[in-house]
Amino acid sequence: MTERLLIRALKGGKNTKIVTLCGKKIAKMPSTLEKLTGLQTLVLQNNRISKVCPEISALTQLTALNLGNNLLEEVPEELKFLTSLKKLHLFGNRIHRFLPGACDGLQNLILLNLNNNLLTCLPGEIRRLKRLTYLSINFNQLASIPKELCFLGNLSELQLNYNQLICIPEEIKFLKKLQKLLLVRNDIEYLPEGLCDLTHLRILDIAGNIVHIFPSQFQNLKLKEFYCEGNPLLLKQPVHAVDQEDVWSLLEIASRFVMNHLAENNPLIMQAIVGYPHIRNILSQRKECAICGKSFLTMWLECVQFVPPSKNWKISRNVQLIPLRMLICSYKCFNRRGPDLFGIAQV
Repeated sequence: MTERLLIRALKGGKNTKIVTLCGKKIAKMPSTLEKLTGLQTLVLQNNRISKVCPEISALTQLTALNLGNNLLEEVPEELKFLTSLKKLHLFGNRIHRFLPGACDGLQNLILLNLNNNLLTCLPGEIRRLKRLTYLSINFNQLASIPKELCFLGNLSELQLNYNQLICIPEEIKFLKKLQKLLLVRNDIEYLPEGLCDLTHLRILDIAGNIVHIFPSQFQNLKLKEFYCEGNPLLLKQPVHAVDQEDVWSLLEIASRFVMNHLAENNPLIMQAIVGYPHIRNILSQRKECAICGKSFLTMWLECVQFVPPSKNWKISRNVQLIPLRMLICSYKCFNRRGPDLFGIAQV
């Protein structure tokens, strides 16, 4: 049956646009595919293919390739020759790594499906997939997300469900077109402040993680759907009062002095730090006090403010109040807080 289908396709020569060989128990890709130089769609799903044949490099007009549910162990280097490829399905294999150069020629790739594989990490080269808009890596073993992934400026949907992620990089703020972010069943404890910069984000699902508090600007997200079942929201116990003296380090005193004058556009200070990249790097780590609004370096007090979710959000039924993480620069400011802001005692 497979041979007859291939013979029929070969008779079409360059005019053959689609070849579908699903569930044919194929163990090796047919090398005769190289003669179908006009091929646009190749479906080899549900077979026993463990390697991609070198002849696939001739398929420069291919726009869709489905190798789902096979026996591949690597994202093959031969893919770099498929410069017209837009959709690539590699789900349900045994893939544990990308071979060097695999991403080099995939400048037109829009969709990449790597669900149900054995990936523990992603290569920095993934940033070369400049036009990628849909990336799905559910049911793998990812422990982290490379910062390079956050520079895929066209990405609109990112699915990372059922992995082993413990954090999301602050650089996620650069995914300006991201609309859908799914992080179900990982080990994430905190969401980065940068998440709040995603003005186009509409669907966020963090169900089944260990998130207990959210970034301070989280309620400003224009979400349509938000799900957080199975998270231990605020395992820390809020307390009402702390009466201690502020003791600042010399670095903290100097940094606050500089940051306050920079906020006032003091020309002398602004000119003085131009030649000191080390100082600029230190100051870039500054935080803003939730009470006085001034900048500081040391995370002096971590507090929590409980706010109702936006009425425009479709949310998990169990969510009535969202705990937001607030930072305060001093005990003096802490004692000036309003009744809805609490200090946090570790348990």
